[in-house]
Amino acid sequence: MAEIRDIEVVVFDVLGTLVDESSGLRAAIRDAVPESDDATVEELLISWQRHVELEQQRIGQGHRAYVNTEIIDVEAAGLVADHAGLTDPATIARLATAGQRLPPWDDSVAALERLAQRFPVIGLSNASRTALLRLNAHAGLRWHQALSAEAALAYKPAPEVYQLAIDTAGCPPERVLMVAAHAWDLRGAQAKGMRTAYVHRPVEDPPTSSDVFDWRFNGLEELVTALTAR
Repeated sequence: MAEIRDIEVVVFDVLGTLVDESSGLRAAIRDAVPESDDATVEELLISWQRHVELEQQRIGQGHRAYVNTEIIDVEAAGLVADHAGLTDPATIARLATAGQRLPPWDDSVAALERLAQRFPVIGLSNASRTALLRLNAHAGLRWHQALSAEAALAYKPAPEVYQLAIDTAGCPPERVLMVAAHAWDLRGAQAKGMRTAYVHRPVEDPPTSSDVFDWRFNGLEELVTALTAR
């Protein structure tokens, strides 16, 4: 097991870990289709999320050339519009940028501020460069550096995305801590030799019984306290 005092750089996943992606998309769908009931909104949200997941997987498997999240989100918004009978171009265009206006979790902003006083802090996201810029501004997320997987023309958990963070950190991967609310994300980081910390969020991907991550926390306050108490 790694020693927490050995960590030099902290890397955070963004979507789902620091911002509540599901709630943000759900609110945007409800705004776009206000006559829809809760069940319909959930169906539309699931349709959006499945499309994004499938297309990123297809890209990772080599079945589709790389396109960034802005293009995939336009496609997802189009699917939602088709299912909901939405035809107004301006409303559909705004819906397509919903991923740039996601709310932070309650502990995210304060945790980043505290942690950045002690460590270099990096954001590592599948969001495109432009989407990540606008998302960070909207949610009030402040980094020493924010890295988009677009720079690697790939999506996590592709190893080249984690290599972006390792190269930027400028230290051995075992001194770089990857923080995420997705077990699949941490498995990808672990495969590159990074240290891993799972942070529980209510709607994300928890570890299985076979996952062995370095640390697990109920929230970011616990993580920051552990890292700064050394």
